Amino acid sequence: MHIIEVKDNKTKKDFINLPWDIYKNDKNWIPHLIQDIEKVFDPKQNKAFANGKLVRWVLRDENNIIIGRIAAFIDYKIANTFEQPTGGIGFFECINKKEAAFLLFKTAQSWLKENGMEAMDGSINFGEKNMFWGVLTENFTDPNSYGMNYNPEYYKSFFEEYGFKIYYKQFMYKRDLNVPAQPVFVNKSENIMKDKNYSITNTRGMTIEELAENFKIVYNNAWAGRDNFKTLTSKNASKIIKALKPVYDKDIIVFVFYKDAPIAFYVNIPELNEIFKYVNGNLNWVGKLIFLYHKLIKTPNTMVGIAFGVDREFHGKGIEGAMIKWTEENIVSLGRYDQTVLTWIGDFNPKMLKVCENLGANVYRTYITYRYLFDREKEFKRCPILT
Repeated sequence: MHIIEVKDNKTKKDFINLPWDIYKNDKNWIPHLIQDIEKVFDPKQNKAFANGKLVRWVLRDENNIIIGRIAAFIDYKIANTFEQPTGGIGFFECINKKEAAFLLFKTAQSWLKENGMEAMDGSINFGEKNMFWGVLTENFTDPNSYGMNYNPEYYKSFFEEYGFKIYYKQFMYKRDLNVPAQPVFVNKSENIMKDKNYSITNTRGMTIEELAENFKIVYNNAWAGRDNFKTLTSKNASKIIKALKPVYDKDIIVFVFYKDAPIAFYVNIPELNEIFKYVNGNLNWVGKLIFLYHKLIKTPNTMVGIAFGVDREFHGKGIEGAMIKWTEENIVSLGRYDQTVLTWIGDFNPKMLKVCENLGANVYRTYITYRYLFDREKEFKRCPILT
């Protein structure tokens, strides 16, 4: 076996194409979009390069066949916030051969060590946590959600036998929308809606600017200034909403108002992989036509909750129950969506886990973010709990 650094078009193509060999017999696998992967490795499109660097490799066997790949990267703004400087590894794929996997891990570890790191997290993204983050360890019977990793069951043993330990677990929740709202939610909703100062609505009739401003207000009143959440500016809120515009469905983005001021949101988008499974990982002009067709005929029957927030002044008043009941009456009744999936939440965030449970959702998929300390004698510590 021999490692080759990705530097030219041939090795870039080998890196991109390997998953089609790994998963050729797995009917549940939906490939990540080639365009999404390429953005990660493009300094012009990935802002993480401004404070970091990245390298990637492919692995060939004795017959010169590509059997593995891995990327190693350092975002110095993040790396130095830990007790020990910590880099990352990601986009790991490998045939079921432990020696091959270990060679990939060792290669990445050596590069990170040479660049001043003392630990590595994996499998993670060189960028935002909402994409390509974590090793799937439970539920290999459902297709992957858009942007979420999917991998063979044997990856878990590769990481753990090499010496990686669990830094934190990531849970995705699912809720069957056809199950009637629990009585507790019905009661909370009735109590809330008795007060005519409250109103709940989707975003039909809102301009992009109004939607962004409402999102900013709730976000800041729910999280800003605590648990390392920074205040969201109008400019950044506008960027977030404009990025969602090509895929969002105005019927499934929910806001609660009190005296005409936004106090809560439940932001959902259609499950894009229920469309992208038809484009085979390539959003070229043909893929875009296929995407637009399925968007037009409203193919997705699953919606994905990507953000949920309640103004801190309204905690404990039953707002989440009111939104669940409103969803049943105004979204389920559309007949387009029959289940909702909530984006991953780490076990270091018990408050949000409790919110998911309060929403009547159940864990249906588990990921793990692993950490490997280069000094094997050093005490390992799990991710601190958010308070």
